[in-house]
Amino acid sequence: MPGAPEFAFLTNHAKALLLIAQDRQIRIRDLAGRLQITERATQRIVADLANGGYIDRERQGRRNVYSLRTNLPLGLPIQRDVDIGTLLAVLGAPVDDA
Repeated sequence: MPGAPEFAFLTNHAKALLLIAQDRQIRIRDLAGRLQITERATQRIVADLANGGYIDRERQGRRNVYSLRTNLPLGLPIQRDVDIGTLLAVLGAPVDDA
């Protein structure tokens, strides 16, 4: 059996979105640890997701609480009607936001 591939099917942006869907109160530090990237890179990814409209951040005390906009399209070159909620459902993540 071959070893693990040297590539990933999902980008760090997609992985971050999946992790946020699983834990809406995840800290940047924990997200970075799970993604195995720096906290600064993780902050940029979360900012990209927020600027793209895929997530919203609300400060509650010392933490951010995230909500997802699952109705936004993924922007695939072939299937333009696939949205974030579909991706999350396929990957087994909760999709209760809209």
